Amino acid sequence: MGRMPTVVQLVRSVVSPLTRTRQFRWAAPRLLPPVERLVAWVSGGRLQLSALLVPSLVLHTTGARSGEPRDSALMYTPDGHGRAIVAGTSFARDRHPAWTYNLMAHPDASITVRGRWMPVHATRIDDAGRDEAWSLIEAQWPGYRAYERESGRVVRLFRLQPLAEPKSRAILADEA
Repeated sequence: MGRMPTVVQLVRSVVSPLTRTRQFRWAAPRLLPPVERLVAWVSGGRLQLSALLVPSLVLHTTGARSGEPRDSALMYTPDGHGRAIVAGTSFARDRHPAWTYNLMAHPDASITVRGRWMPVHATRIDDAGRDEAWSLIEAQWPGYRAYERESGRVVRLFRLQPLAEPKSRAILADEA
């Protein structure tokens, strides 16, 4: 992982504990998605609010039941091999987020990272790979696995494999 600017480290150290509060878990799912959509609309899809703190992407899936296109702004963790790990934490709510059902039904999806679109194939991370995946995620955002404990469910983890040219995969490289 590259050297993180001091300002980002400082902001993360302040924001990270707040994300584990009951108030944040209540407000974030209600407030962050519309704010993320507004920022994306204003920036023409080139900026995500969450990307100021952590690597972020927009996951473009096909609805599991509806077959309609769905978009979800998510934090991702580079796995060091050109792939992204995403966690269906849903802010510690007791239900899995819809996008996880979409990926299970339709694993071929696409992502937008820093304004660049690419197709991906999602693979659910099995029990044998969960601890390693969580280690990478928590190295990026300490305490993130607490969402799993607090939700009372096993959070679904997915690895997103880019299907684009190798040079396009660089946008998922270690960045934070």
